[in-house]
Amino acid sequence: MKSILIIRLGEPVPGVRASRGDFEDWIETGMQRPPSDFKVVDVPKGEPLPAPETLAGVVLTGSASMVSARQDWSEATADWIVSAVSTQVPMLGICYGHQLIAHALGGEVGPNPNGREIGTAEVQLRAVSDPLLGSMPRQISVQTSHSEAVLRLPEIALRLGQTDLDPNHVFRIGERVWGVQFHPEFDAEIMRGYIDARREEMEAEGLSATHLREACSDSPVGGQLLARFSALVEQFSGL
Repeated sequence: MKSILIIRLGEPVPGVRASRGDFEDWIETGMQRPPSDFKVVDVPKGEPLPAPETLAGVVLTGSASMVSARQDWSEATADWIVSAVSTQVPMLGICYGHQLIAHALGGEVGPNPNGREIGTAEVQLRAVSDPLLGSMPRQISVQTSHSEAVLRLPEIALRLGQTDLDPNHVFRIGERVWGVQFHPEFDAEIMRGYIDARREEMEAEGLSATHLREACSDSPVGGQLLARFSALVEQFSGL
């Protein structure tokens, strides 16, 4: 049976990882599937990626690394993404994963000229038909943590949503590939843990970590999106 590949591109901040687990734990929970349905590959540690044809779906995680640094493991994963997209395997990129898909397919990624975006944010979704996001309200609350962004979308991408600080926050390529800058696997507790870990950097940038921490709130959107992607994987791949 084909599996869903989770490409680990980094690790959560240490305090959150110690108390709440890892990216794949939260993604598996959100997709409402048992761990046996998944294969996890940690590419920064040199683990090889499987042939895309053997997969039912792909999720690319976030990372503290920067796509613009163009590290060898990241560029190799970008090349793999190009080949995977050609097989029509359903794919969801989260945060770094979202940026890496854009970079792989001809977009531009770099420091966000509007600065760091962290905490619970509002995404404005475009009124377009979309199998993953189409049933959601036009404004959704999400958890964000990034300082780089997709500055220019690939020519083949369709912009689906934006925030006040990031015009390319959500996109789709073709009918089976999505990128979301936000973290659908985060809840408010995880989000507060990230703010705590980034407090010193945030304060140096003129952001109020205390205010942003207090403003964190849970939202059902993340779980709904992961569950919907899980259903699309089943629909497209028969998992």
